[in-house]
Amino acid sequence: MKRIERIIIKLVVIQAIFLFLCQIIFHHLNTFPELKDLTQYEGVNEENFSKVLETINSP
Repeated sequence: MKRIERIIIKLVVIQAIFLFLCQIIFHHLNTFPELKDLTQYEGVNEENFSKVLETINSP
């Protein structure tokens, strides 16, 4: 059982490292400028939390 747990922990760590590296490559190094333009066009980067909170808190 301990062997399986060690393998799962190693897989999780490797997955986290790859996720971190992909985030750096895609967002900070601007590898795909089309992807950045697409997210700005769709409004994903803007913070629209105030509208959501206003509708939830309204009576």
